[in-house]
Amino acid sequence: MIGVPKTGTLEHGCISANVNTGYRFTTADGRPARLAIIDDQGNVVEAGESVAKEAWNVCIAVIKNFKIGQGHIVVHSAPPGSPSSEKDARP
Repeated sequence: MIGVPKTGTLEHGCISANVNTGYRFTTADGRPARLAIIDDQGNVVEAGESVAKEAWNVCIAVIKNFKIGQGHIVVHSAPPGSPSSEKDARP
């Protein structure tokens, strides 16, 4: 994708980010919120600051790898083929 993607499309929440502090999650009316990983059954698998930090680190890693010419445009938070990544990769 070339250019800046459209943001501000969530109806009930807001995600903002700052290059120095990372992501910030709020409800539409400004109350604090947190990021969660939810499985296909609707169960919260993990939530909170650790999820936001991991998402931020993966985002930064993709950008840095691309900029230094490694061509890695995919970054996994666990090694591909590990039990946790195989579990997460199920459709």
